[in-house]
Order: sequence, then C-alpha cells, then structure tokens
Amino acid sequence: MAGTKGGMSRLSAFHGGIHLENHKEVSSSGGLRICPIPPRLLFPLLQRYGRNARPLVSVGERVLKGQPIAGGDPAALPPSHASTSGFITAIEDRLLPHPSGLYGPCIVLDADGEDEAVEFAAISDYRALPREELRRRVHAAGIVGMGGAGFPTALKVNPGARAADTLILNCAECEPYITCDDRLMRHASAEVLEGARILMHILQVESCLVGIENDMPEAIEAVESELARGGHRGIEIVPVPAIYPTGSEKLLIRVLTGREVPASGIPANAGVVCQNVATAAAVYRAVLHGEPLLSRIVTVTGGGVPWPGNWLTRIGTPIADLVQRCGGYTQSADRLILGGPMMGFALSSDEAPITKTTNCILVLTAREMAARQPPMPCIRCGACAEACPVELLPQQLYWYSRSDNPERLADHHLADCIECGCCDFVCPSHIPLAQYFRASKSKLAAQRRERDQADQARGRFEARQARKQRELREKAEADKRKKELLRRATSTDKDAGADTGEIGGLAAPPEGPGPSRSARPAQHDETRES
Repeated sequence: MAGTKGGMSRLSAFHGGIHLENHKEVSSSGGLRICPIPPRLLFPLLQRYGRNARPLVSVGERVLKGQPIAGGDPAALPPSHASTSGFITAIEDRLLPHPSGLYGPCIVLDADGEDEAVEFAAISDYRALPREELRRRVHAAGIVGMGGAGFPTALKVNPGARAADTLILNCAECEPYITCDDRLMRHASAEVLEGARILMHILQVESCLVGIENDMPEAIEAVESELARGGHRGIEIVPVPAIYPTGSEKLLIRVLTGREVPASGIPANAGVVCQNVATAAAVYRAVLHGEPLLSRIVTVTGGGVPWPGNWLTRIGTPIADLVQRCGGYTQSADRLILGGPMMGFALSSDEAPITKTTNCILVLTAREMAARQPPMPCIRCGACAEACPVELLPQQLYWYSRSDNPERLADHHLADCIECGCCDFVCPSHIPLAQYFRASKSKLAAQRRERDQADQARGRFEARQARKQRELREKAEADKRKKELLRRATSTDKDAGADTGEIGGLAAPPEGPGPSRSARPAQHDETRES
C-alpha cells in the first residue's frame, strides 16, 4: 500500500473494474453553495429494508429545527429530524426517491421562515463521556451511512465481539459526475478528521486510513494541510486508483489493507470499520455540537442544468427546488437520475425529496447518454466475468435469473453482487445484467421474508397447539386429583361410619342391657307339658 508520506509500500489490486470518463470538472470547478430553505419539505417514512418509521408529530403541530419527527426501533431506525421550523401540514403518500417509483407516507412540513432550532447539547471533551454515551448521541442525531447505503452509524461503530483494529474513511468517489465528497474534503477537512478521531475513540482503534482517489488533488492537499497542523495521530491519507468501482466498501478494504471480507460477511469480520467521509463530518457535529443530521452536500450536474455545482442542502428539500437553484432544466435535458450514471436510478418526477443518502442529482442530455440498444442473445464471450470486481460469473447468474432458479443463484453467490453495472457496461449484447440481478435479489429477499413469516406462523401455531395440549393435560391431572381427593374423602367417611356403627349413613340403635324378663314373650316349655 502506498501513502502520501511513504508510510505504505503498495496497494492491493482487485479483479476487474473499468476505467470511465469522470466528467467531474463539470461540477467541481465552482465553490460550495448553500441552498435556501424551501417553502415546503418532505420527509419519507420509508427506511432501510422497506420498513417505515413511526411519525412522532401530528398534523397542525409546530416543530423546531432539530426536533425528532419520526423514529422507530431504537437500533435499526434512527430518528428523522425537522431541518427547519414550521408546521406539519400533512402526513400523506408522496412520490418516494426509490427505484420502484412508488408513493409512500411522508411528513409534509411547511417552513415558517424563522428557522428556529431546539437547544443543542454541545460538549467540549468527548473523551470524558463513556463510549456507549457517544454511540447514543450518534444514534439520537439520526446519522446513517451517507455514501448511499444508509446503514445506521451507531450500529456500525458497535461491532460487538468482532473487534476492529482499523477505521477506513471512504473518499473514493469513483462514479462519474459525483463530486460532493471531493467538495466536502476541500471545504471541511478539519471536521472530517475530527470526526475520524471520535470514531477511532469509540471503536478503540489506533489506525485510520483515508482512501482518496488520486484524481482529487485538491482534496488530498486540503487533508494533508490539516494533518500537518498536528493532533491527528494514527490518521493517514492513502491515494487510490481512479478505477470504478474502487469506492465499493469491500473493494476499498481490499485495496487499502489487503484483507478479504468473507462472502456474506461484514467488514468487521476482517477487523475493519468503513465510514463515508460525510458520515464522519456528521459524527463530529453530532457529538461535539449536539446537532442532528439536518443537511448534506448534494452534487447537481449534467448537461441538462445551466449551472452545475455542489449545494449544501437541507434534508427534505424537493429535488425540483434544488434544480431550480441551478437554473432549471435546459431544453436538451432528457433524463433525471438520482445518484450516478452507473448505480443511480431514473426518476419519473422531481417531486421527490433529498434524503440523508442523496449524493447526486444527475440531469443528462440525450448526447450524454449511451444510445439505447435492444438486448441480443448472449454470445458467451466472458467479458462480463473479466470485468466483475467481485469475481462472479454474471453469464451464469443471468441464465439462472431468467430461469428463476434460486438454488443455483445462491450456489453462484448472487448475494455478493454489488450491482456496480460493470457487466452491463462491457456486454456487447447490451443485456441489462444488473437489472436481472437486482430483480432476482429482490425476489429472493421476498421469498425469504415469506419463508420467515411462514416459519413464524407455524411456530405460533405449534406453540398454540402445545399450549392447548398442556392445558388439556393440566385439566386432566386436575380432574384426576379432584377424583382422588373425593375418593379418599368417601373412604374416610366410611371408615368413620364403621367406627360409630353407622350403616349406610343411618345410625344403628344403641346397645343397652336389653328389655326385662317380664317383658319378654312367653316361651313354650315342652318338658313341663310332658
């Protein structure tokens, strides 16, 4: 591995990957701009794994900036907060920023223009607090992975029995067009590094590697300048090759450490915790300043907007408002994409809001998009396998996806597919392989949920049957004990009756000396008569 100061000797390589035109100069040349607070903000209740958070507010209620407005399970669903003050005007179905294009429940907040905030509980020394309290502050701030996955950060920094020895900050912004992390590192490298120190303290690790793509020289220079000021012992910058998809978590771990995350495993299994640089900055603000996650930097770019750039945007801002700040749509705008061109998805409308995981709004022209070609039969060229960064066999997965063969898909490790789209990009037959894999993974997940629900239902039925059998046995035993007590009581009564001369429950006449002789009847004296 290679470091900027010679501390690392070489980087590890991964199989496959592709070189892409980055188009980053379109949005990276300008500074960081601040998006004004929109008149209306939307907060979807949909969270990870298809679960909905529970509203903590009611229609008509006035809320303050930083007030929790939705939450759920204490661990899996971090709370959502109002990103400005205003009134809750509705809790209703709105368009979700989701590949399904479906509508779902959202909290609608009309801003009052005051931007009045709750009182944030700032602290001066995070080391004075127990690590569990620091994790609690991270959870209460609603922080999730801001690189796109959205995994709760408080859970990620609590590896439990899987002890980690290295923290990795991911600034390998390998997908074309996106420059929000690059701009963050140039603008707030001190916050990112301080957040890294807090995470290192929580995890009790001594080493932190900051992976930055080697085509981001300004970001590298900004972090080097901050490190030169001192106070960041154990943190090292490691430039990584600008090969897509280096920014994928498991691949970046392999590049920086040479370690392999087990199939279907998590980074903690390899002794590593990986966080996005924006997440680290959010941790800094949450722990030291008590601020929940209220805003993030979003790249708005592509030939379909006049003024591309990076915007510090309140969570809940409708995409339409953000695009309008970039000059609206040009006449050549053809497609609206949430995310990058490789792993993002098309939106049917700009009504959907910015969420915690929104890193890019891409407005492409027809010229910027590859011409849509109809898929042709697979020619078994093997190009997809050569490009696959996790060394799968996309050709085989394609056949098993088409034949709906879940057992063979599992045998060929479909779950390890990171849906990067490299196989799509190199396929000469223009087969949308990643779409097939994504659909198959969704289908398998649905089947697993159905099996789990069936197992739970069967478990409840068996438990109910067992309870009924137990109740019948207990009743039978109770009846048996009652009969035995009654039998014993009856036997005791009979014994007592025998002792007192009672027969059949009736008392016998008392025995006495008997009647007098004169009272006895006369007897015939045969001897005297003879």
